[in-house]
Amino acid sequence: MKLKTKAKLLASLKIWLVIYPSITAFLYFLGGPIAHLPLYLRTLLLTATLVPWVVFVGVPTVEAILNRIPINKNKKQQI
Repeated sequence: MKLKTKAKLLASLKIWLVIYPSITAFLYFLGGPIAHLPLYLRTLLLTATLVPWVVFVGVPTVEAILNRIPINKNKKQQI
């Protein structure tokens, strides 16, 4: 159970690492031009753009980067 929770927390962190800068960039570049649209249309446009970005590009990129970082899983010290 503990490993499952740890995996979920790690997945949440990966998604956050992608979604926070993605939403920020989206709103920075397109926030003004779409400001006249009703909130539900802005939300639709934001989610229709960012969900595929996060799923197909963002998270796989973060995972590829993290997989390149060596992690020492053997914590035993040799004497």
